[in-house]
Amino acid sequence: MRVSIFEYNKMLWQGLTKQVILPAVEGQMCVLDFHQPFLVKLKEGYIESEENNTRIHEGIAFMHNNELTLMVKT
Repeated sequence: MRVSIFEYNKMLWQGLTKQVILPAVEGQMCVLDFHQPFLVKLKEGYIESEENNTRIHEGIAFMHNNELTLMVKT
């Protein structure tokens, strides 16, 4: 899946990966390739993948058409 992490006007990271672990408000969430569409609120923690680890304070994640877009506050 293509993953894009944004903070306001700048891109923090973009790349391809097969798995991302998100710090969702409801609990830790593992997102795999071709996951069903979702919109979820993120809490403080780490967005983790094989290629990147990003610490955040909060944000939202949107999955659609095998693209995961994250708008975060670091």
